[in-house]
Amino acid sequence: MDNILENELTPSQIVNELNNYIIGQHDAKRAVAIALRNRWRRQQVDDKLREEIMPNNIILIGPTGVGKTEIARRLAKLSNAPFVKVEASKFTEVGYVGRDVESMIRDLIDIAVNMVKAEQTELVKSKAEDLADERILDMLIPPVKKPTTVADGTEEPNGNDDSFQNQKTREWMREKLRNGEMNQRLIEFDVTQPAVGMQIMGPLGGDDMGINIQEIMSSMLPKKKKKRKTSIGEAREIIAQEEAQKLIDIDAVQKEAIKRVENSGIIFIDEIDKIAGGSSKSHGPDVSREGVQRDLLPIVEGSSVNTKYGVVKTDHILFIASGAFHVAKPSDLIPELQGRFPIRVELKSLTEDDFVKILTIPQNALLKQYSALLESENVTLSFEEDGIKEIAKLATIVNEQVENIGARRLHTILTTLLDEILFDVPDKNSSNSYTINGELVKAKLENLVKNRDLSKYIL
Repeated sequence: MDNILENELTPSQIVNELNNYIIGQHDAKRAVAIALRNRWRRQQVDDKLREEIMPNNIILIGPTGVGKTEIARRLAKLSNAPFVKVEASKFTEVGYVGRDVESMIRDLIDIAVNMVKAEQTELVKSKAEDLADERILDMLIPPVKKPTTVADGTEEPNGNDDSFQNQKTREWMREKLRNGEMNQRLIEFDVTQPAVGMQIMGPLGGDDMGINIQEIMSSMLPKKKKKRKTSIGEAREIIAQEEAQKLIDIDAVQKEAIKRVENSGIIFIDEIDKIAGGSSKSHGPDVSREGVQRDLLPIVEGSSVNTKYGVVKTDHILFIASGAFHVAKPSDLIPELQGRFPIRVELKSLTEDDFVKILTIPQNALLKQYSALLESENVTLSFEEDGIKEIAKLATIVNEQVENIGARRLHTILTTLLDEILFDVPDKNSSNSYTINGELVKAKLENLVKNRDLSKYIL
């Protein structure tokens, strides 16, 4: 539990992993890879200096659809650290209706607690399963009382036989339980459930209440038992889960979660350009933008936030912000906040070659997704090279003419291109295979692309 980062990836390994899903944007990948590895390096430094090493927060700047959010999603899966992605546009200045910025720390600690709890549950899993088996055996074959002894010290006749026989039957039944032979048989058992199911509503969201009233109320009132009838297989899982909760030391879990958040937590703030005031000082709904930046400042600088698990210090949390910055510029952020994001990386617009790679190389490439969808109907969908190049070319043209939405344009083009096939399969068309080539793509989409008004609405 102490060294959560012992299997930490090196910067080049992180970049290689990101390459499996994101095309290009090498500078951005390098920046996040170094920042992620620096978390591990800091943990190895001598105690005195460790507190002084602050994370280098990053701003990713680039148009929509080039991979900023995808980098965040993949980072979350790669890092063993608590990670949360938030939208800056959801937050409002204190005093306005909306979420306050401290709620991102509360979200992060919730994720960390669940992470540590899941790890601890895994550690006590076998013990919890044994206890669950024992409880099920008690229901199926209640244990007999131990033989009573009479005055002269000898046991009552047959007592030992019953006890021995009972034990033998239990062992035989335990073996059948473990082998899954009893899984389909029904059993009735008691499950514990909270006494109240009440929702606390107030002017602030539930996450912004310093004290969680709902939890306090449910811990004060007695737990209720509820009868439930399921198969033994399902009952084993439910009871094992209950037993695992009893075996876990919740205080230790919360302590470890706070430690992880403080030392290796990562917060990805998306759409940060939406809270940057433009050059014109606007009023009305945008009046709280600068206020959000000022509220964000102490969190990024380092402050203590009250959560239901205890106080969390934000000094060493890594913040990665991203934004398209179409209207505002990074320099429109208040100077103090700019200073807290010293590393800036510009993500490049995608080219035609990039689109070809996006369609084919990543593990979750769009063409693979559509092929897999039609595979479920026993239909083979294949794309020829000239067809793929034509799709990429059209995506580039539409992005230039209408609005540059990056790789998301491929979704709109493929949906329109495959619309007929996806509709006709399986009942209207009996063909078991389709091949998409350049001619087909041109025939279907060329007129649509040429007609700017149409492409504006359809593509």
